[in-house]
Amino acid sequence: MSSTHRTITEIWRTESAKVVAVLTRIVRDVDLAEELAQDALVAALEEWPRSGIPDRPAAWLMTTAKNRALNTLHRQKMLARKHADLGRELDALADVEDALLARMDDVRDDVLRLLFIACHPVLSTEARVALTLRLVGGLATDEIARAFLVPEPTVAQRIVRAKRTIAEEKLAFEMPETEALGERLRSVLEVVYLVFNEGYAATAGEDLVRADLVSEALRLGRLLAELAPAEREVHGLVALMELQASRLATRVDASGEPVLLADQDRSRWDALAIRRGLAALSSAEAAGAGYYALQAEIAACHARATTFVETDWKRIASLYEALADIAPSPVIALNHAVAVSRADGPAAGLALLDALANEPALARYHLFPSARADLLEQLGRRDEARGEFARAAAMTDNGKQRARLMARARG
Repeated sequence: MSSTHRTITEIWRTESAKVVAVLTRIVRDVDLAEELAQDALVAALEEWPRSGIPDRPAAWLMTTAKNRALNTLHRQKMLARKHADLGRELDALADVEDALLARMDDVRDDVLRLLFIACHPVLSTEARVALTLRLVGGLATDEIARAFLVPEPTVAQRIVRAKRTIAEEKLAFEMPETEALGERLRSVLEVVYLVFNEGYAATAGEDLVRADLVSEALRLGRLLAELAPAEREVHGLVALMELQASRLATRVDASGEPVLLADQDRSRWDALAIRRGLAALSSAEAAGAGYYALQAEIAACHARATTFVETDWKRIASLYEALADIAPSPVIALNHAVAVSRADGPAAGLALLDALANEPALARYHLFPSARADLLEQLGRRDEARGEFARAAAMTDNGKQRARLMARARG
């Protein structure tokens, strides 16, 4: 790929959501809007290597997409009939450059609407993730497939079905009503965090982390914070992702093997990401603690500790208790037990873990037997610990995690 093509790809990542969002508002059809935007991208790939990259690439893409839209409507002979209003709105974008600069608030609203459509609860989780990365992230289908280690046709089918569902359900390209806003926003945040987690702790494949997915989730989170600055949970999620991402470079060694938190070189943690995360956390906490803000505060406890032994585990345990009050789940209970083991000793943590032994949600969750194995080992019950490490290894689809767990089982 030439340097110009790489630059165009980066511009597309940054600007495509604006183009698709504005077009979707105008044509009221996500599929057609993306098709027109993709046509504009193809035109840019053909034109810009010859003429140079324009000063306002988003405006160039929008102008090209608008002209393609007008040509499509004229070809279909719809402009004078039921799409007369559409034609007038497209014509109103005659000076697209000035329109984009003068109406950035409207454009931001359009992008937020696009996020709400792509993450609509009527869609499956997998479809929401794929459609968000496609429409808002600007990723190609093959890139999404590679990122999630699934066949490209599978991703393509998810996107096609999601667009079909949006059309069949006649989902409005509007901001959700006040009573539905909370649920819709939670769906958006869930999708962004799913993308982040798959990058931060890959569930499959041979790599423990995939930095490209972490970067994309952070970009989406920061974008969402710009679009919805009054929503505390948005800032909470951004804070959580920034603080966790600050440790990314130290989570694996030079050979790609996992490095436990206790063994990480904290001098290599990203200080700028920590500052960004703490600033976002302040914005979230100003409006009261929420689900993501509480998790971010836990991450902040690690970020503020200069060494592992200085970590305030009692504070972390209390934060997990608060988290369980607003969003009870077996996984949160598991994390609380681990924090208690650090604060009050392995026997106290193991008692809490054993109380979760019959939780169906943990039956195939490799971190449960792994956590038990750690505590059993600390208590000198090595044979039991080896069995739990082996059980954990059998549950994970990630090659690096499996190898590490099997090594501990043999040890």
